[in-house]
Amino acid sequence: MTGNQPIKISNTIRLDIKREDLIHPFISGNKYRKLTYNIAFAKANNYTSLLTFGGAYSNHIAATAAAGKEYGFDTIGIIRGDELAHDLEKTLETNPTLSYARSCGMNLQFVSRSEYRAKDNEDYLKTLRERFKNPYILPEGGTNTLAIKGCEEILGEIDKEYDYICCAVGTGGTISGIINTSGAPQKVLGFPALKEAFLHDEISKYTNAQHWELIRDYHFGGYAKVSKTLIDFMNNFYESHKIIVDPIYTGKMMFGIFDLISKGYFPQNSRILAIHTGGLQGIEGMNKKLLKRGLPTIKNS
Repeated sequence: MTGNQPIKISNTIRLDIKREDLIHPFISGNKYRKLTYNIAFAKANNYTSLLTFGGAYSNHIAATAAAGKEYGFDTIGIIRGDELAHDLEKTLETNPTLSYARSCGMNLQFVSRSEYRAKDNEDYLKTLRERFKNPYILPEGGTNTLAIKGCEEILGEIDKEYDYICCAVGTGGTISGIINTSGAPQKVLGFPALKEAFLHDEISKYTNAQHWELIRDYHFGGYAKVSKTLIDFMNNFYESHKIIVDPIYTGKMMFGIFDLISKGYFPQNSRILAIHTGGLQGIEGMNKKLLKRGLPTIKNS
């Protein structure tokens, strides 16, 4: 079951984790929140299929495939990297995310990186609607106004007691919903998972609030980049607290929170809530990469 789990870290700082990763066994964390109202809209408007975009290890691709299977939609995944289709069986054998998506019935369509960059172009989307018989199209990462609405339900009444709300940031949808339902006395801290120059403006499209800040020091070199330092932290965190965190989002956020606490960023007696946004399906694929690089693997059981 979900809830806020306390983490013992300091006698003067209270840190709890909101276990959104436990919200659903396959449609995990923020992906469940983002898809809830989109699925309802698609059903209400008689769509029979969902189409979306993602990389080879995308949490959003896996979650959309799972949601399609559970709620009775056909699913199409436009996957970045046409080279992955050259030996599809090998790709599926070595990529747990894509293998899982196909096991849920997702139609995987691999495209070149140049074509993938057109994913927000209306003419390109029109061709996809014609080709796949008018699917309901979800953007990469799942962020749209209905996704924000779902993410606004992450915080509850009990969460008003916290001084700081911390959230990993990908496309900006989850933190936007959190900002909208947090209280003005609270400070929302976003930890981007990638080197970015656009996120502040992107988040500002969905909220007029000002009580938030992006902490840009913990992306570890960019999206999906990891280091032995991060892996060691995640494994120690698991040993200490029996909570698995993912290496792309929540792991980097938790590393950042611990580091900021050690540096005195938070005043004494601060109450901090960290949002666990799920994404654990990607660990198996990441571990395959880490083994090839001779790095430690991430403990996930």
